[in-house]
Amino acid sequence: KRSILIEKIKNAVIEMVHHSDEMIKTNFSDFLSEKLSHDYTYMANLFSEVQGITIEHFIIAHKIERIKELIIYDELNITEIAWKMNYSSVAHLSNQFKKVTGLSPSHFKQLKEKRRNPIEDIGALSVAFGENGIN
Repeated sequence: KRSILIEKIKNAVIEMVHHSDEMIKTNFSDFLSEKLSHDYTYMANLFSEVQGITIEHFIIAHKIERIKELIIYDELNITEIAWKMNYSSVAHLSNQFKKVTGLSPSHFKQLKEKRRNPIEDIGALSVAFGENGIN
């Protein structure tokens, strides 16, 4: 029964963070208590005991992964992402992102962009490998 509740907590967090068009504007403890019909303190203690991580850290980890996706999709700027993910400010999002990933959102975006080479630059790369293949 405990493991079922833990899975329900995880699923509720994932549904809210990854599959909702807009993050809830209420706090997560109220959301989870209402959705799962359990006292939040009971759920939080159970989750920490079984998972070895707090619900809050689980939520933050999922929010950061969702923010990474949104940065990679490149359809929203960081201000829009902060609003969509219900952060009080861009600074709050940036600080939390850096605390979790070690990178600022803008540095993460630059790294993402450097992973691929533009098609027009691929010919220039062949020079680096030599005319007869990789040296």
